[in-house]
Amino acid sequence: MVPAARGSSKKHLGTIRGIKRDTDGEHLRRVRRICTALPGTTEKLSHGAPTFFVHKKVFVMFADNHHNDGHVAVWIAAQPGLQPSLIKSDPKTYFKPPYVGVRGWLGIELERISDEDLAAHISEAWHLIAPQKTKAARTSSAR
Repeated sequence: MVPAARGSSKKHLGTIRGIKRDTDGEHLRRVRRICTALPGTTEKLSHGAPTFFVHKKVFVMFADNHHNDGHVAVWIAAQPGLQPSLIKSDPKTYFKPPYVGVRGWLGIELERISDEDLAAHISEAWHLIAPQKTKAARTSSAR
């Protein structure tokens, strides 16, 4: 089970004409630091947003106020059934993202989650998507 969210600093969000944005890029740097520490991870722009892949499969997408939805967030792969329970328990932190939400992916509001909890969610997403060979390499290197 992924730990419960804990609030983080809101200092990284700017407001442009009433719209939240990651104006200084701090949230993207947080996500990038966590994702790129995982084996086999690459970053590319996909649909205009920084997206993180493990062996050509997406496990995290960064969303900086996607279509003015008001979220500076990540959209991540999630265990089946996890999305509705987290949204119910903390709807200010978790949400159903567009497009991938119907497949159980989870949206996480970055200003409302600690680095530790974000890393746990991202690591879980990586484990769901990474090929067995890559997961085995990570396990053996962690010993």
